[in-house]
Amino acid sequence: MGSRRRARELALQLLYQYELTHAEPERMQADFDEWRGSTDSVREFADALLRGTLEHLAEIDDELERQTAHWRLDRLAAVDRNILRLAMYELLFQSETPRAVVIDEAIEIAKKFGAEESPRFVNGVLDGFLKRKVGAG
Repeated sequence: MGSRRRARELALQLLYQYELTHAEPERMQADFDEWRGSTDSVREFADALLRGTLEHLAEIDDELERQTAHWRLDRLAAVDRNILRLAMYELLFQSETPRAVVIDEAIEIAKKFGAEESPRFVNGVLDGFLKRKVGAG
């Protein structure tokens, strides 16, 4: 597994924990064994994803609400919701990773952490978002 995927997985786990506890990122990281066992580059990218997602959470959630018109975010599985949030952060606010890579990574993480239907759902939401954005802009 690549270091960027590992970083995305760590960011997902921390974002999931944040949603449950609202603890400060530093506190969650200090208590997370996998965080301490990761390389500096993995921790750096995971931290950037986590903090960026939290900083822009309201805007990300607004976009997701528009894209999942028939689903309220609080009704989505927590893992799926947070995979989508991380991917949306990269799609909206980071330009260094190609869009197709962001979506593929989200799908692969959904396969690992989500339910059986999660990869297809994540793909559909993110693909629909990109089509809507390209069509609108």
